Amino acid sequence: MNQKEIKELIEFLIEKDIAEFELERGDVKMRIKRGCYAAPVHEVQTVPASGAAAAPVVAAVPPRAPKPAAEENLHLVRSPIVGTYYESPTPGAPPFVKPGDVVEMGQVICIVEAMKLMNEIESDAAGEIVKMLVKNGQPIEYNQELFAVRVRA
Repeated sequence: MNQKEIKELIEFLIEKDIAEFELERGDVKMRIKRGCYAAPVHEVQTVPASGAAAAPVVAAVPPRAPKPAAEENLHLVRSPIVGTYYESPTPGAPPFVKPGDVVEMGQVICIVEAMKLMNEIESDAAGEIVKMLVKNGQPIEYNQELFAVRVRA
């Protein structure tokens, strides 16, 4: 599978709300797992009309993601690919950007390593970096929020 096919597959899984997917083709194995949370399990006791105790019913309830505080002119830069996030070009080098820095559209703001390739990620908005939403070396998902940028008015 090439990178385009993988991206299309991930978009399809997101669209159909599929949390886990595994594919084997010859010697190639791929496993995609969305959502890195464990759903809390709630046990509900049901009692039939006859008065005899029934087996408990167990239901998983997915947690709701907290909504980020809305801020005027705040733009979220998202990852175009799945991979590992790096804040600097080499280990020990200063980060491309940090909170408070002003960035231009098209400026390289981080690197995402995918399939042994280092992909430079560019800002798709001009403004001030307000917050870095991921940590260096962290695995990230397609469309995951990386930076919050206060766009210039």
